[in-house]
Amino acid sequence: MTYLIDAWLDRPQPYLRILHRETGAVCAVLEADALDELRDQGELDLAGLTSNEPLVLKELVRSLFLFCYARALRPAHETH
Repeated sequence: MTYLIDAWLDRPQPYLRILHRETGAVCAVLEADALDELRDQGELDLAGLTSNEPLVLKELVRSLFLFCYARALRPAHETH
């Protein structure tokens, strides 16, 4: 399965989406609070977002999926 990263980070309401390449289905969405958390952890690699290297992009997508899943498993009252 292949994915596309659709990132709009320089807007008032930034977001990053992972899309299924063939169907366009949205697989994951990171909005401002999640993006801030990734930046604070040093995990948001802006150079990786602009890379054309398949291995770099594959690792970035993997990391973003893991972050989304870990965040979803947190208790509701925990923010960071």
